[in-house]
Amino acid sequence: MARGSTRPTSRDVAQAAGVSQAAVSLVLGDKWRGRVSEPTAQRVRDAAQELGYRPNLAARNLRLGRTRTVLLVVPALTTEFFAEVYTGAARVAAAHGFGVVLYPSPEGVGPARDPFASAQAALDGVIASSMAADALTAIRGDQLPLVMLDSDPEGSLGAATVNLDIADGIRQVTEHLLALGHRRFLHLAADIPSWTFEVRARELTSRLTDATGAELRTIRAPISIEGALRATETALAAPGPRPTALVCDDDKLAVGAYKAIRRAGLRVPDDLSVTGLDDLGLATAIDPELTTVRLDAEAFGERGMRALLAVLDGRPPEEGDLPVSLVVRGSTAPPR
Repeated sequence: MARGSTRPTSRDVAQAAGVSQAAVSLVLGDKWRGRVSEPTAQRVRDAAQELGYRPNLAARNLRLGRTRTVLLVVPALTTEFFAEVYTGAARVAAAHGFGVVLYPSPEGVGPARDPFASAQAALDGVIASSMAADALTAIRGDQLPLVMLDSDPEGSLGAATVNLDIADGIRQVTEHLLALGHRRFLHLAADIPSWTFEVRARELTSRLTDATGAELRTIRAPISIEGALRATETALAAPGPRPTALVCDDDKLAVGAYKAIRRAGLRVPDDLSVTGLDDLGLATAIDPELTTVRLDAEAFGERGMRALLAVLDGRPPEEGDLPVSLVVRGSTAPPR
């Protein structure tokens, strides 16, 4: 073959690697495990790279009846968390010849318009956040191979469910605050009917019920800085002993709480320790920096995409929740 004059074919790769075209198809389609040895697979990959071979995806997709396109449905992109979920999902998708279309559900909840004339015709599968689940019916995503993120595995719509270990994150927060000596807790809860926020509330209540002398009060706010500000101002003005620890459902709520605490003439963490959950960029932009639970959003997106690929291939997806970790910063200290 004259290099540069003709597009290399799978037959060229097979000849260069000393294997059959079927072996080339298996290796480059990532279906070689158990059928082709690792050295042979590497020889095929090396030959394809050397020749500059690229599979004819259009022909292969027509043959397979697939568009190799996945829809990622998330709440409105009000934080970088779901952008990072997309980054992780797109990275795995690209490695397997898939593209990912990101579709934020309006306002984070409620029906969404069909982004395609026919979602079933244009998509191979859907990955969706629990908070955007209502968007699925409108785009007929519930009739496609579906992986749910951050969802109740017992009641999930999907063929697979991928979760972060949020309960363990709350456990780590609670144990940290209890070890510092806190007993009067205020929970700033997200005012969204979602399984993931129910887990936060349930785990916090359970942990503090078992802690001697611990008290817990809950206030709710929409996930916005202004909403958190107003809710925290109201809670701090309420009669009775002031809480010494404020546990926020996410970092954005914690930022609003910071503003309310300062407006009340109080200081973090001297008068009130504050924790968040997500470890967004906001967590280190405020002063003092926020003690929060780090969620690896990119790994979350990667796991979601791998689960959908498994569903499409008829394989069992990887099991187990993704681990999370507490990041202790300057917003928590022993109570006075």
